[in-house]
Amino acid sequence: MEEPSGCNKSAPKGKKDDLYHVLHKVPYGDSPYVRAKHAQKCGKIDEQIEMLKRKLKLIYQGEAFNGKLTKTARSHGKKFQVSIKQETSRLLGNLGWAYMQKMNYMMAEVVYRKAQIIDPDCNKACNLGLCLIRQARYEEAQLVLEDVLKGNLPGSDDSKARKRAQDLRTELRSMLPPPHFSDLLGLDDEFIKGLEQLMNEWGPIRSKRLPIFEEISSFRDQLAC
Repeated sequence: MEEPSGCNKSAPKGKKDDLYHVLHKVPYGDSPYVRAKHAQKCGKIDEQIEMLKRKLKLIYQGEAFNGKLTKTARSHGKKFQVSIKQETSRLLGNLGWAYMQKMNYMMAEVVYRKAQIIDPDCNKACNLGLCLIRQARYEEAQLVLEDVLKGNLPGSDDSKARKRAQDLRTELRSMLPPPHFSDLLGLDDEFIKGLEQLMNEWGPIRSKRLPIFEEISSFRDQLAC
């Protein structure tokens, strides 16, 4: 697995590493204390990743839920049924988040896409959009976020989810390059070619040379005589 800059032994530098320090409250510098904090944080994330992989492996081997398709879970004192599909998507979402903490956005993207295929929701869509933004794949990220804002995913009516999608879209638009001048003109090459062909059919074919060159050609022919 690719080792992100945030987990290097030496103190990292750059914008991504600033985000790492903010997220994990890890100090800057290259002292023994700082290196120990980096190792501790990265070690915990690695443990979480391995634990999630083991749980997913049990599901793939048919050993989860004691061979049943659903299990009873509790949340806020209430019981509810969770399907194998929902549990798989939840674990994949947690695994994707763990990869994001390590700034391994490529692996996080792969995991989130699989989770969305199994049981899509707007929260994982926003995380997927963020992964794509961090990889400078802005057009793909915009499509993912638009699904949330258009209400195409479960949970899109949640105000917090919509707010997060809007914030990510704002961040995304600030990173997009300005449109090219030709794009602003909106010229349709096929339409222009068709128009020129139509005009040629209406009138006689004329030389594309400027009138001054027509005069020079005529004068040259006279001299030749």
